[in-house]
Amino acid sequence: MRKITVLGLSSLLVLASFFTSCDSVKNANNTQKGAGIGAVAGGVIGGILGNNLGKGGNAALGAAIGAAVGGGTGALIGNKMDKQAREIDQALPGANVERVGEGIHLTLNENAVRFDTNKSTLTAQAKANLDKLVPVFTDYGDTNIEIFGYTDNTGKPEYNLTLSGQRAASVQAYLVSKGLKASRFKTSGLGIADPIATNDTPEGRAQNRRVEFAITANDKMVNDAKAEAGK
Repeated sequence: MRKITVLGLSSLLVLASFFTSCDSVKNANNTQKGAGIGAVAGGVIGGILGNNLGKGGNAALGAAIGAAVGGGTGALIGNKMDKQAREIDQALPGANVERVGEGIHLTLNENAVRFDTNKSTLTAQAKANLDKLVPVFTDYGDTNIEIFGYTDNTGKPEYNLTLSGQRAASVQAYLVSKGLKASRFKTSGLGIADPIATNDTPEGRAQNRRVEFAITANDKMVNDAKAEAGK
């Protein structure tokens, strides 16, 4: 199984203090996540993650994942996210799975969910790959899922912003049609922002036409973890 990238919260706190490189974050010890990090520190971490996630950086996605519960509660949440990340990776090897703090950053590029130029409709292959994620998302029902849509740089930025939102909405609608609760989802369109590949080649543009997920604990998971940590 392909190794899942882990960005631990304790090392991210060090990053917030000393502004070290993204590589040092990715090499953080997974056992350190959640230790001593509070919600305020989580907000700082979210901003830093926005500047380091992926090749271009995604401030919105970083903020969505960066908020941290911390302490024993955060460690318990992190353990559940570890398991979910491994199951996502096993279910859909073509996806890029990153464990970030107490959440998961999932990128579905052209190998998993492909969009044709100027299109927001899901291909048959995209639907088949999303089908593989449904059982995992069902088993881990106590999570919120924010979907970010992207485009390549073809066309006007204003149009691409709308198109990217439609792509995120298409993915949400399909997952809801498969039985997942609509209340778990939020969608955002980010247009041409944060490219993960060059827009100078057809192959690079295909990679940029993608969706990304920020998977985080909902209130129930947090409260259950707090109760368990307090025992």
